[in-house]
Amino acid sequence: MHQPHAEPRRSIYYDYQVFDAWVPSQHPAEQHAPVVIAGAGPIGLVTALALAQQGVRCVVLEAERQVSEGSRAIAFTRRSMEILQQVGVAHRVTKNGLPWNCGNSFYRGQRVFRMENPHDPDDRFAPLINIQQQYLEQYLVEACDAHPLVALRWGNKLVSFVQDACGATLQVDTAEGPYTLKADWLVAADGARSAIRALMELKLEGASYEGKFVIADIRVDLPLPTERLAFFDPDWNPGNTILMHREPHGIWRLDYQLPPGETPEEALKPESIKARIDAQLAMIGHAGVPWEMDWCSVYSARALTLTNYVHGRVLFVGDAAHLLPIFGVRGANTGFQDAQALAWRLALVTRGVAPASLLQSYSSERVGAAREIIDEAGKSTRFMTPPTRGFRLLRDAVLSLSLSQPFVGPLYHWRTSRPHEYTRSPLNAADDDSADFKVGPGHGAPPRNIRLGHDDFLLDHLDHRFALVIATDSPIPPDLLAVIEGARAGGPPLQVIAVGASEPVPGADKTLSDADGHLSERHGLRAGGAYLLRPDQHICARWTRLDATRLRAALHTAAGLNTGATA
Repeated sequence: MHQPHAEPRRSIYYDYQVFDAWVPSQHPAEQHAPVVIAGAGPIGLVTALALAQQGVRCVVLEAERQVSEGSRAIAFTRRSMEILQQVGVAHRVTKNGLPWNCGNSFYRGQRVFRMENPHDPDDRFAPLINIQQQYLEQYLVEACDAHPLVALRWGNKLVSFVQDACGATLQVDTAEGPYTLKADWLVAADGARSAIRALMELKLEGASYEGKFVIADIRVDLPLPTERLAFFDPDWNPGNTILMHREPHGIWRLDYQLPPGETPEEALKPESIKARIDAQLAMIGHAGVPWEMDWCSVYSARALTLTNYVHGRVLFVGDAAHLLPIFGVRGANTGFQDAQALAWRLALVTRGVAPASLLQSYSSERVGAAREIIDEAGKSTRFMTPPTRGFRLLRDAVLSLSLSQPFVGPLYHWRTSRPHEYTRSPLNAADDDSADFKVGPGHGAPPRNIRLGHDDFLLDHLDHRFALVIATDSPIPPDLLAVIEGARAGGPPLQVIAVGASEPVPGADKTLSDADGHLSERHGLRAGGAYLLRPDQHICARWTRLDATRLRAALHTAAGLNTGATA
């Protein structure tokens, strides 16, 4: 029988709640779910909420009875905030997190590079915001508890499963003993040490780097801004790298690299941690300042991915699908994009609107994104933790030159996580007018989140459906309406947003006046032009002049109703 830890975890700033364990005797009839998600971390919970918004009931299995221990993922990008807005928790992160947009690199006491992420008036969210993972998980858990289509089963450990063409049969252990749960689809969101990946004997491909880092969360009062601080080759840790981030509630996160050969057990000894944190605080001019430890751990930089995220009825997301270096805040931020990209497709398949082959486009898009990240992250990781003598010589030369030659500063660039553009997705329209647009986001990109008012932005008006954004102040033509109504009757769910009219446009779900023309200008829209957005807010078609035939074809393609979706 599975007996998870039932005492609240210790923390100096977060009050852990132990949730009631779900046991089968209290729910004898609940033996099937359309979707079962293994893992109640941020990625599993976002997947569950996104599916629920699409009308799909899901069960989330979590072996523990508490949210995760320690700060873990702390820096969330603007795109992640847009995804969290879509599932209903971004406002809580904004209220309680610390926004920031600058990163600084130091060598021998001198700042040698400062990177500032772009931010303009059309951005609802800051480029990055820091908040400890426990809080985000809490907000997501509470949102799941409030949704009738999500069932969280705490203290439920998936121990084995078998699958066939119709679904998966799971063996789940609880404090009361095991039970059998059937699922049409199983989503593996069970993290870096994925049990599902291990049970299927699937191997990750890529590179593991030798450098190991200690993560230490400490409470300390430092008069420093909320910015990323990176220190290279300090006297107290020669040849290695240290990162610092401010977190809410007076907590600072320190990541410091270990010398070769030191074991995690040695690194986590209290006397070792104290000596190194004291040395770091002294180096930045705060010797002797009192501090208190909250949590610490050791991690290695890895850049690995599965080559396919779809294995029959089992679908992989987040760290179960890929392991990415933290440099550039990639792990959770990439996982959110996985969750968003998977949920709408799985919903269409589950409801019988689209064929199961649509899911292969999820895999091709997200594996492609992971490989791009691995390529970018590899550059950052090799700079942070040089894997060979040659890389170290090159890195040290850059460090030395940067003291007197500003042109080498950009080599410190840490290549922040970004929204991926599915330029070559098989779901993009092949015969639209995208090539004729001079401005605006193209195939596979998210739209620009245009500010429409004081607290009103374009993405506020998009929901979980496909969205047709059309520039018109006239009623939607009957032939277009026929296609729209046909989609609503049994095809991909679709909302219509008219842009550029002062009064509601007949046939449109919403009308955005765009009185200053800013939205149209940023997207290159003229009268009669249109964009088609997928439910994950990525553009799959755009037209200078929309007609019913091409709209029908684009919806057909985007829903995977042709052979292109399996390419």
